Amino acid sequence: MAYQELDLTLTDEHMHLKDEVHRFSMEVLRPASLELDRLPPEDVIKRESIYWDCMSRMYQQGYHTVLISDEYGGLGLDPLGVHIVWEEIAYGSVGFAVSLGCSCFNAFYASMLADDKLIDTFITPFVRCRDASVMSCWGITEPDHGSDILSPSSTFFRDASITQQVKARKENGDWVINGQKSAWISNGPVASNVSLFLNLEPSLGIAGGGICLLDLNQKGISRGRPLNKIGQRELPQGEIFFDNAVCPKEFMIVDPESYEAMTELTLGHANATMGAYFTGLAQAAYDMALQYTTERVQGGKRLCEHQWVQKKLFDMFVRVETARSFSRSAMVYNMNTTPPDVKYSIASKVYCTQAAFDVTNDAVQLFGGYGLSKELPIEKLFRDARAGMIEDGSNDTLAMTAGNMIIREVLA
Repeated sequence: MAYQELDLTLTDEHMHLKDEVHRFSMEVLRPASLELDRLPPEDVIKRESIYWDCMSRMYQQGYHTVLISDEYGGLGLDPLGVHIVWEEIAYGSVGFAVSLGCSCFNAFYASMLADDKLIDTFITPFVRCRDASVMSCWGITEPDHGSDILSPSSTFFRDASITQQVKARKENGDWVINGQKSAWISNGPVASNVSLFLNLEPSLGIAGGGICLLDLNQKGISRGRPLNKIGQRELPQGEIFFDNAVCPKEFMIVDPESYEAMTELTLGHANATMGAYFTGLAQAAYDMALQYTTERVQGGKRLCEHQWVQKKLFDMFVRVETARSFSRSAMVYNMNTTPPDVKYSIASKVYCTQAAFDVTNDAVQLFGGYGLSKELPIEKLFRDARAGMIEDGSNDTLAMTAGNMIIREVLA
């Protein structure tokens, strides 16, 4: 269903982009996500799986370059255009949206640094790729560390007794890497490279970290089984193990001096993107529920004619519209501001994922018994939304991180 656009700054190009991506998402991604949802995770990543077909078709559309400027051959979209792409892809499948978003991590980092070697190694092959064989993942969570690594303002961030499990040491000028990343690494089972967050200086705690852009198809790297999980099952996630893997010195792009600032910048980008994803999911669930209530008859009249249902639909409508307004504003502001105001990106992620969960929960209730059935897609959207309140930093921890940022600003 079409919704009223309140943003009068949208251009004809924005509207064309929105219609194009929405159509692709519904025709290609939605049916594939439902098919993949029923498969064991090992089958999702097989080369003959429809997962690869969908990823390749998104690459062929150029959607993988949504964050890459036209200078490097990317789509070169403005921040509002970026939000539209993510929102509409997630409308059809939030799992595919997350997978595509993670696919560009190394190219995105390389584009910020504009080093010729990084461009040739990580941007050009990615932009030119059409079969999803060049794909990144975000290597941050570990068996003993999750949202705490995304809390640079917290007191424990510089506690020397708490460090990342993946560590690197200098050897013959390059970096040798050992340790394990957890089963929650999005694209971990399928990616060709990784934006790897690790520890370089244990005496500084988590703050002694670094970020490297690393080839995953090298000796010393192995992967665990893909994760079997509640939602977003079209998004492969899994462990990565490092046993004396080697990173060339020029690909260690962040050292402890800039690690905290880069973590905040990454959080500002990633959480803003999550806000866009889950706005799209919330809209999809609302549209499903609204359509169903115009068709289902109970008590002698359509559900939508019952006052309680009208009130429920209104509450869902408000959550979707506020999520869109807030997430767009946060993304547009932070993509135009250096450094970003991270608390707004965090707030967008926390608010929009909660809104998506509330809307999908209400939608399941409106569907009644059919909402519990796997014959209809609403129960999948409910599971997908539940996962969103944990991934990219759990909402509780992120809220504490942003609250700490607010207090620091007031007391400064």
